[in-house]
Amino acid sequence: RFNTTFFLCCLREPPQVSPDLAEVLSSKWASPSEATESFISKEIWLAPPQFYEIRRLELFASLSELHKFCLDRALEGLERWMPISLLTADGMVQLLPGDEMYLEDSDLLENLLSTEKKIEEIMKEGKKFHRIVIHDRHLYNIHVTVQSKYKHVYPKNYVLSKSHL
Repeated sequence: RFNTTFFLCCLREPPQVSPDLAEVLSSKWASPSEATESFISKEIWLAPPQFYEIRRLELFASLSELHKFCLDRALEGLERWMPISLLTADGMVQLLPGDEMYLEDSDLLENLLSTEKKIEEIMKEGKKFHRIVIHDRHLYNIHVTVQSKYKHVYPKNYVLSKSHL
């Protein structure tokens, strides 16, 4: 588990990037939709939290709209998230706060949950979702049916079929 904070900086021009050739080997500036397409086509890999955030960024039509949203929302408060990973028979589901399966105060936040059920079975059983379904390294689905806290925006549901593999 990582304690990660995402920062947003709105710039008119992309700054120069100098990869350190250890942790960062290369760089590429891309719009959220371009990053999503690059991920789906397996040109790049995004960890589930980054994919989730990029899908959120796609909700904004322009950088100025995103900047205004961030300024207006900044005074509302923060929400700390610790995904709970549920290993299934055919993948993994990352449960996020608000999901009906999310355990708010649990020692399971540091451990993995597991089930013999398949993802499809898990999805049919519930209605209150805030989760990232991980079918494989380049196939994530996002399911959100809960209301956000602190005026955050959640990504729209994003479901890509397994036929894209």
